[in-house]
Amino acid sequence: MGTKRTAGCRPEAVRVALTSGLTRKQIAADFSIGFSTLRKWMQQDRKAPEKPSVQSDL
Repeated sequence: MGTKRTAGCRPEAVRVALTSGLTRKQIAADFSIGFSTLRKWMQQDRKAPEKPSVQSDL
């Protein structure tokens, strides 16, 4: 029933959710994923060991 996502879909969806100002429902629709899937990914990202979630050009 589910659709296989590319490896870059998950981190990109989480990054957009954290930085874009768009609603989570809109982001989920844009990435063709369920709202609960996006929420789960964001929760898992917060629990992950420290890593840069947004790259900057320093």
